[in-house]
This record gives sequence, structure tokens and C-alpha cells, in this order.
Amino acid sequence: MMSIHKIGLLTVTHDPLGKNIDLFKRLKKVIEDLYPELYMAISEESSIKLIREIENSNFNIKIIPKKGAAFARRAVLNFGLTGECGFYHYVDFDRLLTWANNHLVELKELKKMLTNQDYMIIGRTERAMNTHPVEWIETERITNKICSIELSMDVDITAGSCGFSRESAEYIHKYSNDKMTDGEWPMIVDRMADLRIGYIAVEGLEYFEEINGISRPISDSEKWLDRLRLSLIISESAIKTGR
Repeated sequence: MMSIHKIGLLTVTHDPLGKNIDLFKRLKKVIEDLYPELYMAISEESSIKLIREIENSNFNIKIIPKKGAAFARRAVLNFGLTGECGFYHYVDFDRLLTWANNHLVELKELKKMLTNQDYMIIGRTERAMNTHPVEWIETERITNKICSIELSMDVDITAGSCGFSRESAEYIHKYSNDKMTDGEWPMIVDRMADLRIGYIAVEGLEYFEEINGISRPISDSEKWLDRLRLSLIISESAIKTGR
């Protein structure tokens, strides 16, 4: 039976090297105790050892093709809708691990606030933002400015986490189809569903190179170009969605 007070966890990962296995093993019980339902979409190219470790946890797991972050996020949202939760907390898996490892009290308190809004954008404090590589900070500043203009409120929309009601999730399930979801999902809820949007900044969405960094070798200029492309896609999505 669906319960409006239940908050389910939605998360995704693509981890071919299994770099997060040890941290997950250490935090598994902590995460399991936080959420009554846990859903993960994991790419088929991820470490077999990591997949086995997650299969031996309380997570409901869906192995999916590697087709990008938006595909994975939609897959796990749809997966979560098969459960009984009235609200959901979405957070990228690497972000979840750093959050639970370093700011567990904050994560627990944040979870209590998610039922206050139909969609909660979860961003970073200035300190947490400044732990990121400079190419992330500078390009995301532009994205966040555009999204803030569109929402008429100051937001950090690119931190990889949000909370939303089942009603919002059903609208997202119906209408989400863009290349990235960071700007699209809140605009679906705001413009198409006409539901409440809130914002909170947290310390736990900070950056640690060994956990949150990219695994493949890449030049400095390519790092900037990759982040610039993401900024454009998310910004365009925020402007165009629901219009």
C-alpha cells in the first residue's frame, strides 16, 4: 500500500573500475537504515564485483545499458514508481557515498524536509561548491544563473540531487525526454504540473577526486569543453521545457 510518509532512495551509477566498492561496503548498513525502499539503476559495464555487492544488499537493482545520465535517471525513477513510496530522494551514487560518509547527520535531517515540497532542488553551500574542480565551478555558475532566472529564485541545480513527491514523479515519468535532467525535471514540475518548488543548500554534496572524479584520462582543455557542453544542454533544457 502506498504511504505518503515513505521516502524512497533513487540512485544511479556507472563504475567499471569498482572504485566505490569498499566505501559502499562500509556504508551499506547506514544507507539501508535511512530509507525504507532503495532503488538503483547500474550500467551493465559496471564492475561485476560492485553489482554483486549491491545485489547482496537491500537495494532493488536494475542493470541497464550505458546510455548516459539522463537515461539512467529516468530508468531509476520509473523503477521507483513500482514501489509504495509517497516521496523520493534522488542522488547520484557517488554523491550519496560522500554525503553519508562525511555529513550523515545532515543527510538524516535533509530527508525529513523532503515532504515539505512537491520538488526540492538540493544544491551546495558555497564551501561545498568550492571543493569542486575550477572547470565545474565556472561553467555551473552560468547554468545556475540561467536556471535561477527561469525559476525566479537562486538555485544550484547541478549538484546531482533532488527530492520530489510521487505526483511530481508521475509527471516526470510522462514528460521527461531531454539529454539531461538537471534543468528539465524541475521545469516539468513547475510549468507543466504547476506544483511547488523548493530549494536547500547542503554541505554533503562536496567533491572528492578519488570518489567523484572521472575515471578516464582527459586533457585539461577537454575537461573544460565537456563541462561547457553540459552547461549548454542543461541551460537550454531549463529554458525550453514546458514551453
